[in-house]
Amino acid sequence: MNTGSDGVDEVAMTDDEKAEQPLGSRAPEFVKARRALHVSWQVGVFVVGLAVVVAGVIMLPLPGPGWLVIFGGMAIWATEFVWAQLVLRWTKRKVTEATQRALDPAVRRRNIILTTVGLVIIGALCAVYVWKFGFEMPWNIKE
Repeated sequence: MNTGSDGVDEVAMTDDEKAEQPLGSRAPEFVKARRALHVSWQVGVFVVGLAVVVAGVIMLPLPGPGWLVIFGGMAIWATEFVWAQLVLRWTKRKVTEATQRALDPAVRRRNIILTTVGLVIIGALCAVYVWKFGFEMPWNIKE
């Protein structure tokens, strides 16, 4: 237990405990105290989050950081809605697991080998095509 300079006892927290904040609304207390204001706050957060998520979905087939914007919209929703907080926690856990798997030396070595073999096969197929037909486009070959 650490004692801060103001005399208040502070408990040292691990990174996991810091990341696992309590579920629920993060609206200011004066907003939570008034039901109508809190519902209005939630509607506003939902509409802003929805606009950001829709913009991200639009960016998926278009140029732009679609997934990043979608997760940004989810983060906006997570400030107010428990379901969004749970989805973000699950997503963070899965991304961390995937990162650990991708950084595994055996997996990296396998991926490098498979990529190299694939590139060699594609190169061989291109060489056979050029040897047989020259630098002619497939739709211009008369045979």
